[in-house]
Amino acid sequence: MSALDTIVSGATICTDSETFQADIGIKDGRIAAIGHDLGDAAEVIDATGLLALPGGIDSHVHISQPGEPGVVMADDFETATRSAIFGGHTTLLPFCLQSKGQTLRDAVQWYHGLADGNCYTDVSFHLIITDPTPQALGQDLPALVADGYTSIKLFMTYEGMKLSDREILETLEAAKTCGALALVHAENDDMIEYLRDVAGDRGDIAPKFHATTRPIPAEREATHRAIALAEVIGVPIVVVHVSNRDAMEEIAAGRARGSKVYGETCPQYLMLTKDDLDLEGFDGAKYVCSPPPRDTASQIACWEGLQTGVFDIFSSDHCPYRFEDPQGKKRPAGLKSFRWVPNGIPGVETSLPILFSEGVSKGRIDLQRFVALSSTNHAKLYGLYPRKGTIAVGSDADIVLWDPARTETLRQDIMHHGADYTPYEGLDVVGWPTRTILRGKTIMRDGALLVEKGWGQYQKRALHGQELT
Repeated sequence: MSALDTIVSGATICTDSETFQADIGIKDGRIAAIGHDLGDAAEVIDATGLLALPGGIDSHVHISQPGEPGVVMADDFETATRSAIFGGHTTLLPFCLQSKGQTLRDAVQWYHGLADGNCYTDVSFHLIITDPTPQALGQDLPALVADGYTSIKLFMTYEGMKLSDREILETLEAAKTCGALALVHAENDDMIEYLRDVAGDRGDIAPKFHATTRPIPAEREATHRAIALAEVIGVPIVVVHVSNRDAMEEIAAGRARGSKVYGETCPQYLMLTKDDLDLEGFDGAKYVCSPPPRDTASQIACWEGLQTGVFDIFSSDHCPYRFEDPQGKKRPAGLKSFRWVPNGIPGVETSLPILFSEGVSKGRIDLQRFVALSSTNHAKLYGLYPRKGTIAVGSDADIVLWDPARTETLRQDIMHHGADYTPYEGLDVVGWPTRTILRGKTIMRDGALLVEKGWGQYQKRALHGQELT
């Protein structure tokens, strides 16, 4: 019998701290050895000329999330996780939304019913708290955190989801008590609602007005307030999907005061602008997401944030709706006004090729920074490290082989998601994931899916700041 199940031979291995050439030995789903002359294996993968990177972790994805009546997301757990593996991801952290009047425990059970047995990637859930009742904060949350659901998300906008400042403080206090890490969607809801009402009175109903009614000051103010609320309680927070320099400066200022604030940005803020919403007819609705894409100056700022460390993680904020669908972007109400167009765009399959091509291939970031932003920092931030997020002895054998020279054109006809479009149609990229290995098993190779759904498993997580044993 072979000592190893699999050897990945001849690859250039990259972690968040070093790049070197070696073979990777895999046994029972974990990395058993790294070096040369590793002996025999039942399977030998020739990775000459390829990069061996830790499997991507996307910690900001929305899957099968219920919304307004008559609106249906384009991806369920099968299609979203299938799409993810073709884009170089091996682990997703989708959101588990607590609806008003629902207990957190019931929300978790419902999402497991959707996910269990249907995933290609490994998954773990963030808990979205919309109804911070005494039971939710005092009973359900501590018990769920102890069970490995160690992060929560709070919204400062969206009717039915937003929390008041008092509710945010109470929720952050509960998170502090049980060790949960809070993610915050930071936009000033009153500013947005006022501007949307004004736009409606003027007859400004086209998709482009989605961007103008969610301006940078609304994000900047809410980012400042979120950090201030966290400072009052004395807890770390993650400010998600940051789109501009003003909000970045609030994060930097909070850190300068000694606050533990983490930042995240997404591909739409590097590649799209508000002009993409200003298209003839209704086509601009394809790019409606929140916060909206800004301008080229904001794109430059976000790249600086990725380079300098203002941003700790890079996520897709995958939130897909079909365009040609009365339950998607073209819902009847959405055709009448931008304010009813479902918020969100698909991106889990394209996010890492975009970051690699625009970042590594164009010399904006190096390979180590790519690995940190796309995998390692997610694992460390959300309690999955060192089982996930690195190539090291003892870690899960989650490895993606990248061809750094391969060129592709992003287009809908090669996507594997449930949406009917990609917002990055026609974008040429350099660098492409050619093989995805999850816990030692090749699940995608050269564009072919090699496993049945259900290979992905739920992952229990440690508390933020603790290593997973």
